Amino acid sequence: MVVSQCLRAGLAAAVLAATPAAFAASAHADAVRPIIVLVHGAFADTTSWDGVAAALRADGYRVVVPDNPLRGPANDAAAVEQVLDGIDGPIVLAGHSYGGAVITNVHDPKVTAMVYIAAFAPQQGEPIAIAMDPFRFPGSQLQPPALALEPSSAGLDGYVAPGSFNSVFAQDVSPATAENMIAHQHSIAANALLEPSGPASWTTTPTWYLVSAADRVIPPAAERYFAQRMGAHTAEVDASHASLVSQPAVVAAFIEQAAR
Repeated sequence: MVVSQCLRAGLAAAVLAATPAAFAASAHADAVRPIIVLVHGAFADTTSWDGVAAALRADGYRVVVPDNPLRGPANDAAAVEQVLDGIDGPIVLAGHSYGGAVITNVHDPKVTAMVYIAAFAPQQGEPIAIAMDPFRFPGSQLQPPALALEPSSAGLDGYVAPGSFNSVFAQDVSPATAENMIAHQHSIAANALLEPSGPASWTTTPTWYLVSAADRVIPPAAERYFAQRMGAHTAEVDASHASLVSQPAVVAAFIEQAAR
């Protein structure tokens, strides 16, 4: 009995002694855990990140999903930077598709890592349309009539024709999911595809790139080229251009690699 009481007393003392250190370590981990900012691409809105954001939040990350105006890399990067100005602490900045061109033009010292999901990653002076060059990177199906144009305040806006959306943009989601994506589709200023990029933030920031191996919008060869040129930590997923919708758990896990 005396021995048992001594053991219990010793164990209690050890737990009490360790508790402040454990709480301190936990608090430190929470303090340095980055906030993840997700930037959507063209032909989409913030809801395209819903599945990924839910998975990240379930794993304890704070997630911010700003609106991307889709007017041009410089304009849209400025809009994202305004959101980042209101965030304290380290940031992991992720962009899908055209969102990659936007985050490339974002410059904020709080950004500790950048993640590209089937995304454009232009270098300075380069328009994103270069990745759609059918001679260098054949295979894109985002061409008229799948790519449609309409008059806008910017002159012309482009969007994916609804009849082609499921087969070209997101062939690995159900028709019902594609219909929901079409309902949330936002067009992009045609000039945005031709605007030369500013200084590339990926030249000074660690980068990750998740290639969509079955992409019918940005040819996978172009995505691999971007990833190699950046020296990015690279992985591939057997998914359409809309991997963030069709495989949100895979995309979230990849982003968490950068966050860690």
